[in-house]
Amino acid sequence: MKKLNLLIVAVLLITVSASAQLKRTTVKTDKLDFGAGGTVTIQGSPKGSIKVEGWPQREVEITAEITVEAATDADLERLSKVTGFQLDESTGRVGIISLGAHDKKYVKAVDKKFPKHLMGNAYRIDYVLKVPQYTDLQIDGGTGDLHVSNVEGAIKINFIETNAKLDLVGGGVTAVFGKGDVDVSIPTRSWRGRFADIQLAMGTMSLNLPAGLNAEFDATILKSGKIENAFDGFKPRVRKQEFTERSIAAKAGTGGIPLKFSVGDGTMKISTIGLRAER
Repeated sequence: MKKLNLLIVAVLLITVSASAQLKRTTVKTDKLDFGAGGTVTIQGSPKGSIKVEGWPQREVEITAEITVEAATDADLERLSKVTGFQLDESTGRVGIISLGAHDKKYVKAVDKKFPKHLMGNAYRIDYVLKVPQYTDLQIDGGTGDLHVSNVEGAIKINFIETNAKLDLVGGGVTAVFGKGDVDVSIPTRSWRGRFADIQLAMGTMSLNLPAGLNAEFDATILKSGKIENAFDGFKPRVRKQEFTERSIAAKAGTGGIPLKFSVGDGTMKISTIGLRAER
């Protein structure tokens, strides 16, 4: 019996040892001159958040919190050397490209003897960016939170899974999200935007609209779910065409700006800013 107990303890210790992971977090920053009207692209890591804020300076400021995990200090050191980001700079454009063990071609180029057991090892980069307010953005992300605020330009977003918050002040936005919760706010009735087309495959989309909004508004549930509409500024674009729990084709105020929102499977909640419906 004692031998059996010792064997069980030994197996448990081996299992715990094998599953134990060390973690290392470093912060990398960069700042560069960048005039208004340019384009910033962000290729995020497979896991990690992205926060972009517009500011009055003619600069792009990047802060990246980089986290790697491994079983040994030696593996941590090896992973840390190939994990981070690089900049692709040209006139009026800067690209932020995440680098790590998910990219076999890149890893082999910088470390020809990189261990096979570390190839594809999980890592995380959380970005905080400050960009000139009048900047075009292109964001590609994996799994992680997203927050965009005070940016007035052409914004394109692709994210696999996220809790996203978009505070729209102007410009135009095209966004496709795979899964998660998406919160969209248009803060004022005099929004300077040109259009918005936001799609969510699965999850909950919350739209927070100002009283007195002027827009051509479309909301659609593509597969299953419903629209919960608590915004009273809509009128049918086609007379006598009623709103349903799956489709709203409306005119708000004097119309004009096209706003299109769709959810594949899930819920769309529409409310007035200051009178947000209970979630």
